[in-house]
Amino acid sequence: MLYKGISEIQGSLIVIENIQNAAYNEVVRIKTATAEKSGRIVRIDGGRAVIQVFEGTFGMSLGDTYTELTGQPLSLRLSPNILGRVLDGLGRPIDGLGALTGEPRDINGSAINPTAREYPRSFIQTGISAIDGLMTLIRGQKLPIFSGDGLPHDRIATQILRQAALGGSTGRSDRPLAIVFGAMGVQHDVAEYFRRSLTEIGGAERVCMFINLAGDPVVERIAAPRAALTAAEYLAYEAGMHVLVILTDITAYAEALREISSSQGEIPSRKGYPGYLYSELSSLFERAGIVRGRGGSVTQIPILSMPGDDITHPIPDLCGFITEGQIVLERGLHQKGIYPPISILPSLSRLMKDGIGEQYTRGDHPALANKIFAAYARVGEIRALARVIGEDELNESDRKFTRFGDAFEQRFLNQDPYDSRSIDETLDLAKELLAEVE
Repeated sequence: MLYKGISEIQGSLIVIENIQNAAYNEVVRIKTATAEKSGRIVRIDGGRAVIQVFEGTFGMSLGDTYTELTGQPLSLRLSPNILGRVLDGLGRPIDGLGALTGEPRDINGSAINPTAREYPRSFIQTGISAIDGLMTLIRGQKLPIFSGDGLPHDRIATQILRQAALGGSTGRSDRPLAIVFGAMGVQHDVAEYFRRSLTEIGGAERVCMFINLAGDPVVERIAAPRAALTAAEYLAYEAGMHVLVILTDITAYAEALREISSSQGEIPSRKGYPGYLYSELSSLFERAGIVRGRGGSVTQIPILSMPGDDITHPIPDLCGFITEGQIVLERGLHQKGIYPPISILPSLSRLMKDGIGEQYTRGDHPALANKIFAAYARVGEIRALARVIGEDELNESDRKFTRFGDAFEQRFLNQDPYDSRSIDETLDLAKELLAEVE
């Protein structure tokens, strides 16, 4: 049905009165005197509907705007040919390779039913020693990276894009690994960096990118991770692939939610974010996992930049509750020139214990990881003591630990972005370094 006129315009929102048979998240076509636009219904109150306009409301007027309900949710066409493609946040091609093919799928998916989940076991090798050895990524896990402004999370993301490979000897390791990359609110130079990285790694074979630029509409930023996850679920459960999903930056997603919530006049919660931020993040993260009886798996690495490096900020705080661990980047290590600057003591993978060992990585992996954590924690204590009494007052045992700490940071943590270490190389290096303090 076609409706003429709108009653209100508020930022990217318009309001239509006396609407009939409308549905939440339904796509709406909008025609003005100069352009055609589209949007989605974000609120319904009786016969009153609030619509988010994807392209913005510039040039729209109250009397000369026509809207038409499509009866369909926001959807994405999917086929195995989606690999190697670069799309915008709404799933529209921006790579010049033509339209997508396949059946349209609703991007507003749902969390996996807990009773249908299969417990994650085998690991995914990233080639980064700090991750593979000490906070191992398990297939079907959601393991976020907590970063900060100016820290190299973009480089880490592209390194994982290049190097990620299936590991382990059990489960579905014979299936191919695909990567779905979703970028939200990134600058043009960062987007170009990601696109070049896709070309360098032969992305046509196994990578699909969804890129939402900082200047794109806010509503597209909300849709981007959902479109990426919908593509991942198709590749995993219908095409039978293991899929690694990298989403950056979750903070930009949360900021978009706050902007939209404010424009709708909703009551804010902590630091102005909507009270439903937890459920919104859960609706993304809980789409990771392994479904019993279905092929493939979906593993997530969400990346978020902590405002002011504050790990107690609502975004990292809520992410920590929902996900199964975190990888924390440290500014102090970054300032020392160590890449990747992963702070191992506050980092952990809660599923690591069930995906490492003789059957999956190597028999000595659990013991080596525990010894590394214990030794490096001792290094922190000794360094704090040395700042008080001076290094000259340390005994020989303490000096051994300080030498271990320096060697651990320079040889184990520090790694060239193009250096992909196997799990055996990582564990052998850990064993060699521990010999200094055993």
